[in-house]
Amino acid sequence: MVDVLSHKLSPLEQSRRRQRVAVKGGARQLSPEDQATVKAVLTGKADYVDSDAFRDKHAERRIFDEAPPIQKPDTSWYHPVMENITSSETRLTNNVGTVLLTAAEERVIFTQFNYCRYRVAQIVEKVGKRAPTLDEARDLLHWHHRAEAYRDQIAQTNLALVLAMAKRTRMSEVDFADLVSEGNMALLRAVDKFDVGRGFKFSTYACRAILKAFSRTGVKLSKYRQMFPTDFDPKLEKSDFMQKKREGHEEDCVDELRRIIVDNAAELTDIEQEVIEHRFAIGRRREDDPDATPLTLEQVGRIIGVTKERVRQIQNKALDKIRQSLEHDFLV
Repeated sequence: MVDVLSHKLSPLEQSRRRQRVAVKGGARQLSPEDQATVKAVLTGKADYVDSDAFRDKHAERRIFDEAPPIQKPDTSWYHPVMENITSSETRLTNNVGTVLLTAAEERVIFTQFNYCRYRVAQIVEKVGKRAPTLDEARDLLHWHHRAEAYRDQIAQTNLALVLAMAKRTRMSEVDFADLVSEGNMALLRAVDKFDVGRGFKFSTYACRAILKAFSRTGVKLSKYRQMFPTDFDPKLEKSDFMQKKREGHEEDCVDELRRIIVDNAAELTDIEQEVIEHRFAIGRRREDDPDATPLTLEQVGRIIGVTKERVRQIQNKALDKIRQSLEHDFLV
């Protein structure tokens, strides 16, 4: 029952619960999981985007208690491998569960996120190379988990941005799932580095970071293919069955067309036959001159003594007769 309930708690609440369990009964130590987290934070690099507001003596109250609540996104639509995403699903991700933060809301949540990281950095600097006390470790875990929670919320709010950009700049040589993965990693890096104090929207900054990640992925793949070229394998060659089948069908149609013209199976008039033979260099004209070339409407008009518009009308009428004869022969 305890494990089931713990899944419903936030990361911060789970951390505090583990700490209470560890301390209960006089066992003055953290759980193994929390000890590993503390060690990783202390040995890592404690980064944050600084702000003058962090050094205010009432900073914590003003940043958290007096701040308006920020709506959390619904990411139930998202699944890790969205390689077969359709246009309807793209519209769904743009409407359902997507939270668009205002500039003021972004200032609030990024200030909260970086203040948590600022407090972590303070504790890391205070502890230095010595082992932290239990209270220091608890404070470190408290602020670290709060920072991670804000980081996740910002990233989840902008998941649809990564998908939309991956869909728009999709590269044929890069797998879509890999592209989305690179975009998500770029999004997380953008969250860590974004300075809300400069007055820009996060989406503007994140778009540039995501596009640069896509570009690096394409360059990396291109270099990899140059370093490891593959030998030609006939088994991997694309089948030309459909192309040959189509060419064979076209040849059959051409042969049938020649037969219709020669035998006058379409019952063309003399003037219609003459126009078709001159326009397409087929029939008796081809037999008399194997190198004959098709003539223009104006050239045919000079030969039979009519305007080129009249030649076009005769040609269209003759083609209709030929088309009907051709369809009749194939259907019968």
